[in-house]
Amino acid sequence: MKRLHQFLREQQTSPELIELIDTLLVACKEIAYLLKQGALAGILGSAGAENVQGETQKKLDVLSNDLLKRNLLSCSLVKGLASEEEDFPVAGNPDGKYLVTFDPLDGSSNIDVNVSVGTIFSILRAPEGCDGGDESAFLQSGRRQVAAGYVLYGPSNLLVLSTGKGTHIFTLANTGDFFLTREYVQIPTETKEFAINMSNQRFWEPAMQNYVNDLLQGEEGPLSKRYNMRWIASMVAEVHRILTRGGIFMYPFDYREPKKPGKLRLMYEGNPMSLLVEQAGGLSTNAHRNIMDVEPQGIHERVAVILGSKHEVENALTYHQPEAAKG
Repeated sequence: MKRLHQFLREQQTSPELIELIDTLLVACKEIAYLLKQGALAGILGSAGAENVQGETQKKLDVLSNDLLKRNLLSCSLVKGLASEEEDFPVAGNPDGKYLVTFDPLDGSSNIDVNVSVGTIFSILRAPEGCDGGDESAFLQSGRRQVAAGYVLYGPSNLLVLSTGKGTHIFTLANTGDFFLTREYVQIPTETKEFAINMSNQRFWEPAMQNYVNDLLQGEEGPLSKRYNMRWIASMVAEVHRILTRGGIFMYPFDYREPKKPGKLRLMYEGNPMSLLVEQAGGLSTNAHRNIMDVEPQGIHERVAVILGSKHEVENALTYHQPEAAKG
């Protein structure tokens, strides 16, 4: 089996980008170790504070953020970073070439019940002459990502990565190396599985309510297919299931907070996951346009998300804007 470094070199990935990815993964391996220790490491429970999103931080949210921040800022290639747990971007090396955004521990509400969580990251080129601590430097569309991926912490620890040349899965071995275990992932275009938080149904727009109602009618309904619903409350785990066997994941706009277009963050959740899904033959949209075509207005900007098996996402789009699936 190929080690990660060997595979990236064969894909003609620049040595600098390989070094940066390796720096990220050093922190992720430490996070994986802490998760494996669980209560023995004293990492469970709340940290007793809220992040910039107004969400209660778990102890491992804080630890994971600190580990990633420390490792990335020690790398001369990093000009700046932005995290879900940081109010503002953090400047790194003034001569660095890259900006990194990340969700240090996606699905952290699941930590205490031992359900899979993960680290999501996105890598951008730093604009010429920018300040790594300046938010405007980060406000680039998802199309400008150099690389994106996530590390899934579960029964096995997996790296899912794309540098724009397909989506690939690597497994962490006891030696500390990531080995290629699935190359050029392809998401099935058809599916009978959907994932959505049904407890928010009453807040959805009519188009989404109509679509999900038709899903629930099964083979007797207009879609003539029996669907199964899944919901893990961890985007990393949801997307990984879709990459493995297909499906559609939705966290749509709802009316609880109309000024926020969704719960998930564009820069360090929507964009990196969209790159991985698109590179695997899937589709990712906010119901009106491709997520990676959205021009961000803020580092913590939120976005509605519908992603997964191409034909099913197109089907969902017909409920929102019939012309979207045709053109």
